[in-house]
Amino acid sequence: MPKEAKRLSDRRVAALKTPGFYPVGGDKSKGLALSVAPKRGKGAEGMARSWVLRVATGETRLSKSGKPFAVRRDFGLGSYPEVGLAEARERAAELRVQLRNGVDPVEKRKSERAAMRAESAKLRTFEAVARECHKVRQSEFRNEKYAAQWLTTLETYAFPKLGKLSVGDIETGHLVDVLRDIWTTKHETANNVRQRIGKVLDYATACGLRTAPNPADMRGGLRELLPKSGAVRKKAGGRRHHARIAVDAMPRFWADLTAKRTSSAKALQFTILTAARSGEVRGARWEEIDFNARVWRLSADRMKADRLHLVPLSDAAIELLGTMKTKTGKETRTGLIFTNYHGAALSDMALSKMIKDMHAVAVKGGTPGYVDPDQGRIATPHGTARSSFKDWARRSTSRVLADGNRSSFPDEVSELALAHVNSDETRSAYARDELLEDRRELMQTWADYLQVGKPIPN
Repeated sequence: MPKEAKRLSDRRVAALKTPGFYPVGGDKSKGLALSVAPKRGKGAEGMARSWVLRVATGETRLSKSGKPFAVRRDFGLGSYPEVGLAEARERAAELRVQLRNGVDPVEKRKSERAAMRAESAKLRTFEAVARECHKVRQSEFRNEKYAAQWLTTLETYAFPKLGKLSVGDIETGHLVDVLRDIWTTKHETANNVRQRIGKVLDYATACGLRTAPNPADMRGGLRELLPKSGAVRKKAGGRRHHARIAVDAMPRFWADLTAKRTSSAKALQFTILTAARSGEVRGARWEEIDFNARVWRLSADRMKADRLHLVPLSDAAIELLGTMKTKTGKETRTGLIFTNYHGAALSDMALSKMIKDMHAVAVKGGTPGYVDPDQGRIATPHGTARSSFKDWARRSTSRVLADGNRSSFPDEVSELALAHVNSDETRSAYARDELLEDRRELMQTWADYLQVGKPIPN
C-alpha cells in the first residue's frame, strides 16, 4: 500500500521555498501538490510556486526498460499565494468531478476562450475594425491624400451596407451587395472597394476576429457572382472611347513632348513608351524597376487585372529613367519615380493638362493640334498611350527576320503589352510565357517609330 503524504498546513505551505514537488496530502486532495521551481525569464530571481493536480489518465505505456507505467496528466490550478491552500483544494475537487463526468478541463477552457473570442468579434463591427486597420496602416500609404481617399472609399460604398455588421459574419453575399451596382458602371472604383474590404478582413483575421476565408478574394466565389471583365466592357460600350492621337501624328507629338523637361512631361513619355495606364505610371516606384533585366515589374495589386505584369523597357525608356535618377536621385522620400514639386505623386489631371496645353500651343502656331481624328476631342493620356499604340500595332507591327523576310507580330503580343485579360484558350496559351522577348522587340519598334517616325511597312 503506497505511503500517504503528510497533510500540509497553511504555515508549512508558506515555508516551502526549496525546489520540489510537495503533495498536499489528505483523501480529498489526492494528487494535489505545490510545485516549487526557480522563476524563468531574463533577470528573474527567486522561486515560483504553483498548484498542480496530477491524475492518472487510465492509460498504460512501456518505459524504455520495457516496464509498464501509468500515464499521468498535470493540470495547473494557479499560483501561490494568489491561490491559497483552501482554494486550491476546492479547485482540485471541482476538476476531479469534471474528469469523472468525462469533461476535459483543458479542452473546456479552450472552447470557452473560443466562445469569448467569437462573442467579442460580434461586438466588433466592420466599420470599427476598418477604421482601426486604416490607423494601423498609416505608414504604408504613399501620402496623406491617398490615406484619406482609402478611408473615404469605404465610407462611401462599404459602410452604408457593411458598417454595422459583425466583422466576423461578413460573407460573399455581403460583398456582392456592395459591389453589384458599381461593378459595371464604376469598375475601377468597385475594384478598389473590393481590395480595401479585403485588407480590412485580412486584418480582422490576423486579430482573431475572423476564421472564415476572405470573401473579397476573386479566386473564391465572388468572381462567379459578378459580371465578367468582358461584360463590364460591353456594359460601358455606350460611352465614348478614350480620345487618341492619329498614328501618323504621334512622331510630331513625341517631338513636342520630349522638348519639355517637367516631371509631368517625363511621366507622359514613360506612359507612352510602355503603353501603360497613367495611374500605373504615376504610382511607379524605383523598387519596381529592374535595370539589369530591363523590366518594370508591376505587382498584382497595382494592376487592373489583379495579376503580375512585366513591362519590357526599350532603350528610350531606360534612358528616360536615367534622366529621372539624375534629376531626383535614386531614392526619394516616397520612392516614387515621377513626383510633383512637393515630392508627392502627380495628380490624375497632370498628364491631361500637359496634352491640353500642348494642343493649345500647337493650334496657336497654326498646326492641327492633337485631337482624335474620329471624335474631334483633345486626346487623353489613356488614348495617347494605349489606343494610339494599339492602332499603330494593328497597322505596323512587322519585324525583319534573320532571312530578311518580314513577319507580323501576333495580335496577342500587343494585347499582352496592354495587360488585357485573355479571353480565349489561344491567348491563354500565348500568355503562358508572357511572350516577354516578343514584347521587348515590339516596344523597341514602337519607341523607334516615335523617335524617328519610321514609315509604316507595307
